Amino acid sequence: MQIQVVCVGKLKEKYWTGAIEEYAKRLGAYARLDIRELPDEKTPDSMSPAEEEQVRIREGERILAALKPDAHVVALAIDGETWTSEQLAAHLDKQAVYGGGAVSFVIGGSLGLSAAVLSRADKKLSFGRMTYPHQLMRVLLLEQVYRAFKINRGEPYHK
Repeated sequence: MQIQVVCVGKLKEKYWTGAIEEYAKRLGAYARLDIRELPDEKTPDSMSPAEEEQVRIREGERILAALKPDAHVVALAIDGETWTSEQLAAHLDKQAVYGGGAVSFVIGGSLGLSAAVLSRADKKLSFGRMTYPHQLMRVLLLEQVYRAFKINRGEPYHK
């Protein structure tokens, strides 16, 4: 299975990159992982709503260009569906068997995702109503994808 993570912004801190490297290594036994870091737009503290929308549009264009045309796209969005780990596992299993085996997860920048990216998404997934740093979301997402593969294989890890 091919798992792609398209994300806005670059990880700078070693504790984030170390966690990503660990889960990427673990996932290597189950899937091919491709993490695409895209440049983020500068977002000064005092932006008008129109300027914020322009940032989302520009970042969204980069995201859409990075997605494979045939990929099943899951956008991480605060207003998306909330799944259990077992539901994510079932979703990935279904995509592996019936969906061509390629899933792209999208993590937006600090202002969220553009309407164009959200409309391209096949599913919108929420990790809850709280706001998380997008660096942390990368780690949480990879951990849950790893957990999903362990669940689907019936291997110990998920408790």
